[in-house]
Amino acid sequence: MGTEFTQTDRTTFGRLPERGSHDVDAAYAILDEALFCHVGFVFDGKPAVIPTIHARDGDRLVLHGSVASRMLRTLKQGVEVCVVVTILDALVMARSAFHHSMNYRSVVVYGRARLVEDLEDKLAAMAAVTEHVAQGRWSDARQPNRKEIQATMIIEVPLAEASVKMRSGPPGDDAEDMELDVWAGLIPVSTEFGTPIAAPDLMESVDLSDYLRDYTR
Repeated sequence: MGTEFTQTDRTTFGRLPERGSHDVDAAYAILDEALFCHVGFVFDGKPAVIPTIHARDGDRLVLHGSVASRMLRTLKQGVEVCVVVTILDALVMARSAFHHSMNYRSVVVYGRARLVEDLEDKLAAMAAVTEHVAQGRWSDARQPNRKEIQATMIIEVPLAEASVKMRSGPPGDDAEDMELDVWAGLIPVSTEFGTPIAAPDLMESVDLSDYLRDYTR
């Protein structure tokens, strides 16, 4: 894959194209940082959007869940999906109500879903999802047994048709509003992770791993 996704009708920017790109590295960085995504698809002729955990495994996006999941049972039929990830960075407070905005980073992925059936490929996808949540957790935790593997469905979507859109920087007020007696600027937004809380039935001999103690994204 090159440095940019091939542009398609679905990934062509209409409004504010200067905020958009098809840069592969930028898309991968956002997908890797975001903890969850929203998956859009059509179910029984009606639109549906479901939040779920995702992971990037090379040049594919993998989704996982129960074999009883309505969403996954629909996706395994090879339907077209739209997967969206958004990270909010700041509230943009302008002098005028019209120019208020948000600083954000987002990725929209289009593609045809495919069921992952090969055992090794399925385990690789399960590891990718676990590592996406916490790097180091897959090797630290007990590996899934046959029953758990059978109870889990893995869907992959190729990362071939995607676009990135971002906004950064201060408010874009009109020149005639600069002298207004109204505060303008940014209110930063961040996700903070607190001190880990041990399970009440955790053995006292079990130490907290560094990757959990110092958890960050």
